[in-house]
Amino acid sequence: MNTFFLGNSEDEMEFMPIIPLNEEGEGQEEDKIPEELALLPLRNTVLFPGVVLPITVGRDKSIKAVNDAYRTDKMIGVVAQKDSNVEEPSVADLTNVGTIARIVKLIKMPDGGTTIIIQGRKRFAIKSILTEDPYFKASYELLQEEMEENDSELDAYVSSIKDLASQIIQLSPNIPSEANIILKNIENATFLIHFVSSNLNSELKDKQLLLETNNIRTRAELLMKLLQMELQLAELKNKITNKTKQDLDKQQREYFLQQQMKSIKEELGGDSNDREIKEMLRKSELKKWPEAAKELFTKGIEKLERMHPSTPDYSVVYNHLDLMLDLPWNEYTTDSYDLKKAKKVLDNDHYGMDRIKERILEYLAVLKLKGDMKSPILCFVGPPGIGKTSLGRSIANAIGRKYARLSLGGLHDESEIRGHRKTYIGAMAGRILQTIRKVKSGNPVMILDEIDKVGNDFRGDPASALLEVLDPEQNGTFYDNYLELEYDLSKVLFIATANNINAIPIALRDRLEVIDLSGYSIEEKVEIAKRHLIPKQREAHGLNTIKFTFSNKVIEKIIADYTRESGVRELDRQLAAVMRSLAKDVALGVKLKDAVTDERVAKALGKSKYSNEIYKTGNPPGVAVGLAWTYVGGDILFIESSLSEGKGELKLTGNLGNVMKESAVTALSYLQSNATSLRIDPKIFRERNVHVHVPEGAVPKDGPSAGVTMLTALTSAYTGRRVKPFLAMTGEITLRGQVLPVGGIKEKILAAKRAGIKEIVLCWQNEKDIQDINPDYIKGLKFHYVKEMNQVLETALLKR
Repeated sequence: MNTFFLGNSEDEMEFMPIIPLNEEGEGQEEDKIPEELALLPLRNTVLFPGVVLPITVGRDKSIKAVNDAYRTDKMIGVVAQKDSNVEEPSVADLTNVGTIARIVKLIKMPDGGTTIIIQGRKRFAIKSILTEDPYFKASYELLQEEMEENDSELDAYVSSIKDLASQIIQLSPNIPSEANIILKNIENATFLIHFVSSNLNSELKDKQLLLETNNIRTRAELLMKLLQMELQLAELKNKITNKTKQDLDKQQREYFLQQQMKSIKEELGGDSNDREIKEMLRKSELKKWPEAAKELFTKGIEKLERMHPSTPDYSVVYNHLDLMLDLPWNEYTTDSYDLKKAKKVLDNDHYGMDRIKERILEYLAVLKLKGDMKSPILCFVGPPGIGKTSLGRSIANAIGRKYARLSLGGLHDESEIRGHRKTYIGAMAGRILQTIRKVKSGNPVMILDEIDKVGNDFRGDPASALLEVLDPEQNGTFYDNYLELEYDLSKVLFIATANNINAIPIALRDRLEVIDLSGYSIEEKVEIAKRHLIPKQREAHGLNTIKFTFSNKVIEKIIADYTRESGVRELDRQLAAVMRSLAKDVALGVKLKDAVTDERVAKALGKSKYSNEIYKTGNPPGVAVGLAWTYVGGDILFIESSLSEGKGELKLTGNLGNVMKESAVTALSYLQSNATSLRIDPKIFRERNVHVHVPEGAVPKDGPSAGVTMLTALTSAYTGRRVKPFLAMTGEITLRGQVLPVGGIKEKILAAKRAGIKEIVLCWQNEKDIQDINPDYIKGLKFHYVKEMNQVLETALLKR
C-alpha cells in the first residue's frame, strides 16, 4: 500500500491520517459486513469513511474485539467515546453514530500491545447493543449520503475548504507540508470533507456532528465554519509565535553584539567606560529622584552602555547624565529661624536699609510659624553702589542658605536661561540650573543682578523666559531644554536688583515685589566709611598694624569735594587712593600722624573735583535751579532762559527729551494766558524770542519734574526778577496752574543737601516722602509745599 504514515495511540489522537491513493476504496471489492458488528470505542477522535488511521489498542476488551474481527471478516464498528476520561465505557458512554472500518493490518508489539491500521468504510447507526461481554456487539443500520448531482454550490464549498485547509497547513508547523500536496490531489468531494474533518483540531462533539450529518452540502457548510475558526486560531498562534521569536532573536542579537563590542573594547585597551557607568550608578543610588528623573536616567545609562566612548554622541549622553547626578534633587539646606541672630547679621553687614531688613525679618517670621512658604521674588531698585548685591549675601548668611549670584547684564539669548537643546554642538543647561548645580542646594538665595539690563534680539527675549522663573505659581515646574525635565525652583529665594525700574518689562515687573533703595545721606556715608570701607581698605593695603584715624570732618570733606554719587563706590576708591599714599610713606619709613588731615587728603587726591560755590553765587534773572533724578542718584540742574529781539519764537537746547520740551511749552502757555496777573506786557510774547537752555548738553535729559523750574526761569526772564539764591525746586505743572507730585524725592533732597541748597519747593503731595527721610539727614533744609504755580513764583522770585 502506497501511503503516507504518522501514527498515534487510541488515547492520543493528534495525528495525520494515512491516505490511500485510491479514494474511498474505489476499485476494491465490496465489503462483507456481518449482521452483528463488534464495536471499538475510541477516545478523543472520530473516524470518517475513507480515512485510514493507525491505532494502538490497549484495553483488554478492545484487544479481544480486534483479534476476533481480524480472524473473521476484518470488519469492526468504530464509535467515539462521549467522555474520554472514562476508562471502562458503558453503553451510555458511546455515541450512537460511528463508522464501519476494515482492519487493514494488525501488528503485535514487543511490549504486548497491539497496533492496528484501520480504514473507515461506511457510516452506521447503532440499533441496539446485543452483548457487552467480552466486548460490545451491536445491530446496526447503514446511513446513506444525501447528495445532489451537479451541485455547483457544493463545488464552491469544496474549493473554499481546500483553500482554507491549505492556509491552515501553511500556518501549522506540526502538520507536514506533504499534506498540502495530498489535499490538492483529492478529487472526491465526500472524501475531501471526511479527510479535512478528520484532521480538525475541533472538539469531539463538533466532529461527531459532522459525522452524523447526512446531507453532504450541510456537512460542508458546517466544516467551513469550523475551518474558519481554526484558521483564526492558527493565525493568532502564528502571530504570537513570530513575535516571541522576533523578541528572542532581537535579544540574542543584542547579546551577541554586546559580546562582540566587549571583545573589541578589550582589544582596543580595556573597558574604559565601564568604570564611569558603575560610578554613575553608585551615585544614582544616593539620589532622591522624582519618578520621571529616575526613568530618564535609567534610559540614558542603558544608551550609554551600548555606546563606545569614541563615538560623538557618547559625550552628549554622558554630560547630560552627569548634570542629572550633580543637580540637588530634593536636597535642601535647613533654614535658620533665629530672628535676633538674623537681625544682627543684617545690621553688621549693612548700615541703614531699615525697610529691607524689616521685610526679610517678616519673611523669616512667616517661615518660622508656618514651616513652609512659597519664596517671594524681591527686587531691590536703587542707584549703583548702595549695596543691593551684597545685601543678598547678607540675607543668605542670616537665614543659613547657600548664596548664588547670576549676572543678567547684557544677556541677550533666551537659551542662557532655559538651556540649549542637546542636538546642538556645545549645548549646556541654562544658567539657572548651572548655578544650582554649583551650589548643590535646591533652596539657595539667588541674586539676579542687573535685571533691568537684559537685552533681546533675534535669538529670543530672555526677559520673557524669566517670567516662568520668577512666578511662584509656575517655577515649581521649570522646564530646561537641556535637562528635558521639569525642575522645582519654588524653594529658591530669588532677589533681583535693578537701577531703573522702568527698563523692566511690565509683565516681569508684575511678578516682582519691588523695594526701593534710595541713596545714602552724608551722615550715612560717614558711618559706612567708618564701619566697613576704611577697615576693608586698611587690610587691603597692609595697614592694619599702623595706627591712624579718620575724623568725621575729613570723611565728609572726601565725600563733598571728591564724590558725587548716591552710593559709596567712588568714596571707596578715594579712600583706597588715600590708603595707597599712606602705604607709600610707611614703606619709605616716613612717620605718620595719628590722624589723617585735610592736607593729607589733598596731597593724596589732589584739588577738589566738586564745589558748591556755583550754587552760592547770585544768578541773573532767567536762571533757576531744579532737582533731577538719574539712575545714579539725584542731581542739581540749572535751567537758563534769555530774551532776544524777534517774533515770539521758543528755542530749546541742552539735549532735552520730548516730555521736558513739552514742560517748557506748557510753562510759556501758562505765562501768556496769565500775563496780566503776573504784570507782564502781553506784547513782549510777540516781539521777543525766548531761548531756554539746560547746561551739560552732552547728557540726555527728560521727565516732567522740571516743569516748575522752567516756569520760574521763564517768569524771571520776562519780569526781570531774580530767583532767590540757595533755592531749588521740583514738580510737574499743568495748564490750569497746578503743581503735581514727582518721584525720586529722597535722592533729589540728598543731592540738594550735598550741593549746599537751603530751601526746596515741591508739591504738597510729596510731603509724605519727606517724612520717610531721617530728620537728622535733612537738618538745615527748609521745605515749601505748594499746590499752585502762583505759590511757586511768590516763593522763588525776589521782589524788584
